[in-house]
Amino acid sequence: MNNKSFLKKIIGVVKQFLLVLLIFLLYNIFVIIVFRFIDPASTAFMYQNVESPIGSLFSSVDIYYKPVSINNVSIYLPLAVIASEDQKFFDHFGFDFEQIEKAMKENTYRKRKRGASTISMQVAKNLFLWSERNLVRKGFEAYYTLLLELMWSKKRIIETYLNVAEMGKGIYGSSSASNFHFKKSPAKLTMGESATIAAILPNPKKRNPAKPGGYIISRRDDIIRQMNLLGGKNYLIQQLN
Repeated sequence: MNNKSFLKKIIGVVKQFLLVLLIFLLYNIFVIIVFRFIDPASTAFMYQNVESPIGSLFSSVDIYYKPVSINNVSIYLPLAVIASEDQKFFDHFGFDFEQIEKAMKENTYRKRKRGASTISMQVAKNLFLWSERNLVRKGFEAYYTLLLELMWSKKRIIETYLNVAEMGKGIYGSSSASNFHFKKSPAKLTMGESATIAAILPNPKKRNPAKPGGYIISRRDDIIRQMNLLGGKNYLIQQLN
C-alpha cells in the first residue's frame, strides 16, 4: 500500500467519524428542542435500579412520575431547591466554576466526596445519563449541559428539574413528592414543606420529608434562612418573569 492510498483511507475514516458526530449532535439537538416544549415520558435516570437490562418491565422499584407546569408548583419549592442546590443558578451558564474548584480541593482530603453539580448539570444527568461517576459521564454531562443552556430558558431548566429529580425512593418530581409525602398538590406546599423536600435531595431514597429527623430539620431551617437571604419568593418571581 502506497502512501497516497493510505492517506485516502485515513481521510475516509475521519470523514465517517465526523459524519457520525454530526448525526449524534443533530439528534441530540432535536431531542432537546422537543423536550423544551414536551415533558419526557421517562428519563434515563429513573430506571437505574432495575434488576433486568430490559428495563422497567421487570423493575423491582415502583416509579411515581407526573410532570406538571412550574405554574402549578408552590413558588417556595423552586426557591428552596435553588437555595439548597445552586444559588448562582440564574447567573451561570451551566457551570459554577468557583464551587467546582472548591470541591476539587476539598475532595483531596474528604472521605465523602463533595459534589459541585449545578441544577443544569443535574437535569442533563437525569435526562440522558447513568448514575456511575467517571470521566466519560462527566464529559457527556458537560456536553448536554451546554446544549440545555443554549436551547432552554432558565425557567424550563428549573421546571424540568422539579419534574425529574428523585424526591423519595422511586418518587420523581414535585407532584409525586407532594402527593406522596404530604397528601396535597404541589401548588399548596408551604415554605417549610418545600425546604424539607429540598433538604432530602442529597439522599432521597433513605429520607422521608414527612417524618424528618434532627439532621433534616436542621438542614431545612438552614435552607429557609438561605431562601430569605436570596430575597424570598419575590426574588424568584422576578427571575422567572
